[in-house]
Amino acid sequence: MNNKTYLPNVAGIKRNWHLIDAKGKPLGRIATQVVYLLRGKNKSYYTPHLDCGDHVVVINAKDIVLTGKKLEQKIDYRHSGYPGGDTYTVYSKLMAEKPEKGLWLAAKGMLPKNRLAGVQIKRLKIFKENEHDFNDKFAKKADKEKV
Repeated sequence: MNNKTYLPNVAGIKRNWHLIDAKGKPLGRIATQVVYLLRGKNKSYYTPHLDCGDHVVVINAKDIVLTGKKLEQKIDYRHSGYPGGDTYTVYSKLMAEKPEKGLWLAAKGMLPKNRLAGVQIKRLKIFKENEHDFNDKFAKKADKEKV
C-alpha cells in the first residue's frame, strides 16, 4: 500500500485563465472569488506553501456595488512615510475615480501575509470597462470548448 501524498512540481502547475464580470456584484463577494482562484484553492492539488493559482481578469469594475453605508463610511488609509503624510480617501470618491483600486485593495487584504501574496496579486488584472487586453487567452479556451 502506497500512502504517499502527491506534491505538485512547480514546473508542472498549469495556470488557467478566468474571466469574472463584476457588474452589480458586491465588492467582498467578488474579492473572495478572485482570491480563491488566485491562490489555487479550486485545484485538487492545492498546497498552501506553493503558488498553484490561476490568472484572473475582472471586467466592469465600475459597476461594483458596496452594500449598506460603506460608500460613505469606509476609508482607504495610506501613509507616505513622512511626518504628516497620511492620506484618507472615502470609498465613494475612490470607487468613482478608481474602482480597480478598490477591488485590488480588497483582494490584497484577503491574501496571506507572506512572499506568495506579491506573486499571486500580479496575476490579477482589473478593468473598469467591458474591454480587456486578454481576449487571446479566452479565445483559445472557447475554441477548445467547441471541439
